[in-house]
Amino acid sequence: MTHSITSSAKTPSESMQFIKRLLKRKTVAFGLFILVIFTLLALLAPWVSPYNPYKLSIVNRLKPPSELFWFGTDEFGRDVFSRTIYAGRLSLLVGFAVVILSSLIGVTMGLLAGFFPKLDAPIARLIDAMMAFPDILLAIALVAALGPSLATVIVALSIVYAPRLARVVRASTLVIRELPYVEAAVSMGVSTRNIMIRHVLRNLLSPILVQGTFLFASAMLAEAGLSFLGLGVSPEIPTWGTMISSGRQYVGQADWMTLFPGIAIILSVLSLQMVGDGFRDLLDPRLKKDL
Repeated sequence: MTHSITSSAKTPSESMQFIKRLLKRKTVAFGLFILVIFTLLALLAPWVSPYNPYKLSIVNRLKPPSELFWFGTDEFGRDVFSRTIYAGRLSLLVGFAVVILSSLIGVTMGLLAGFFPKLDAPIARLIDAMMAFPDILLAIALVAALGPSLATVIVALSIVYAPRLARVVRASTLVIRELPYVEAAVSMGVSTRNIMIRHVLRNLLSPILVQGTFLFASAMLAEAGLSFLGLGVSPEIPTWGTMISSGRQYVGQADWMTLFPGIAIILSVLSLQMVGDGFRDLLDPRLKKDL
């Protein structure tokens, strides 16, 4: 039993080996590089952005990309580069918050459903019912019911994506609870709480980590979609979705208004998917032999 508890925790040397193996894959290294760039730009936005993203300048309205305005300006003369950087801060914040909140909800639901047979049926039916609705439609319904705001978007997306993680955790818990070391812990009188945390949850860290990267990407994409539809944060706050929404009126006249925010969305989501694929390939025992 002791071996099973400690096996899921990597030693420092094993962690370094894992990171080296992860970075050997060019796609994962590229994804991590893009993520680091976006994160640094978001954290250093007040010092990196050359202009105030909220300042209007009608004189510079719809200026094309140049040495003065790298990404051009929008219909109000605001610098698109500065607004793209600040919009990245909000997208990363939403993605991170959604991953944390949806993980708390999904892991709790999955553990309870997988470990307690009496709770399995009702929780499983609830998960199925929530996943029966398309993600974006359910998010729109929740935001419309609660009112558009940053907190509402985070809560709505967390509720939407929690069932995905709950289903994975439930399936893994159903397998783990039947393993010999868990049965031995039960027979020795170990408390249910300790068994769920020390024996079950620690062995679920790998699938939770993998799913978390995919949920991060999905949350950022969904936030952009909600903002595009006018159901996100306040319109004056720059987001990639609102920038694309306002820029669609000027397609053909000022393509840069939609081009650069769109590229930012594509790169951020793609990089997270690359990192998630790398985690999955290295942490899934069925795929290790192929690497």
